[in-house]
Amino acid sequence: MSIDVYEQIPVMESEKFLLREIDDGDVEDLLKVYSDKDAVPLFNSDNCVNGFYYTSIEKMKDTIAFWKREYQSRYYVRWAIIDKSTNCAIGTIELFNRRAKDYFNNCGLLRLDLRSDYEKQDIIVDILGIIISETKEMFACEMIATKAISIAKERIRALEYRGFCLSEESVIGHDGTKYGSYYVREV
Repeated sequence: MSIDVYEQIPVMESEKFLLREIDDGDVEDLLKVYSDKDAVPLFNSDNCVNGFYYTSIEKMKDTIAFWKREYQSRYYVRWAIIDKSTNCAIGTIELFNRRAKDYFNNCGLLRLDLRSDYEKQDIIVDILGIIISETKEMFACEMIATKAISIAKERIRALEYRGFCLSEESVIGHDGTKYGSYYVREV
């Protein structure tokens, strides 16, 4: 029996991190993530209407409300990543099954946004380990892909450790724009 992540966002965890539905109480923690000038360049905003640099509580509240509407419309699921030692949100993971006419069709597209002090190989390995094994069942896809630009050395090492390889293929955006730097693996 498969689960419908659009009926209820599953809670998943490791020893150190918890993935759960974002709630309005996460706004201050997430503002620290999305106002982090060292972290923002590593976020994947390909095919998004705007970037992810926010400096006000109001903008962060609006963004959380937007993410919730997108979830209700079944476009994607976005989890808060909670550091269990501090009970603070230190980032988010977005995941959805991408339907497109390119190599990345029927692909679980994952966006990982982390505060810069958590952009460490061992932390990313841990967080990816929580969600990778559940991706196929949650999103009925055959592969998972995520973006990592060349300056994201810790992220790239974590992806390679988890079995991802840099793809030569590009994600083709809604407007035909080609986006590169995607790492892929089977699920």
